[in-house]
Amino acid sequence: MPTLKSKIETLLFLSPKPLSYKKLEQLTVKPLTEVKEAISQLIAEYESKGMQIMQSKESIQMVTAPENAKLAKELVKDEQTGELSKPALETLTIVAYRGPITKAELDQIRGVNCSLILRNLMIKGLVEAKDNKDKMAIVYNVTFDFMRYLGITKIEDLPDYEKLNSDENLQRLLEIRQKETKTSNSPTNQHSINDQNQETINKEPGT
Repeated sequence: MPTLKSKIETLLFLSPKPLSYKKLEQLTVKPLTEVKEAISQLIAEYESKGMQIMQSKESIQMVTAPENAKLAKELVKDEQTGELSKPALETLTIVAYRGPITKAELDQIRGVNCSLILRNLMIKGLVEAKDNKDKMAIVYNVTFDFMRYLGITKIEDLPDYEKLNSDENLQRLLEIRQKETKTSNSPTNQHSINDQNQETINKEPGT
């Protein structure tokens, strides 16, 4: 069974933004005193590692160690300018048609853990994360930059939005796309946003 310290470490690694002590207390279902003690242990353990844990009065976040900042910037630069992978395009499609969507819902639709893909999409400025009080979780939406790249003024202007704004239809579309990708290297059907807008999404602002 994972320890409290292990759980907090996982949450910090997956979170794209600082986590409050109150949020960690809720997620781990442990008293605040125990949460803070586990955090203190983690901070000590990460002092000599490539990642460190920063803390304020109310929140903490896992960050790159200062001595590795230059290396991290090179990676981020490469991710910002590189083209989107097929899994990233599929994830972006789901967020666009089903947002606001939680990571758990996204993982369920795709059948895989989407943490790293979401992180990369947020780095590129295509997806944003917000706290949702109703769902008691972080939800993801596409950004205004994403819509600007596609030349649309509202998300409902996406191709076949009404038709694909459901888990069943969207899942079927992704399954068809995956089958076609396995049997041919040629572009798939034009009704998929991945095929209609891939070139546009991959462009950097101002290009």
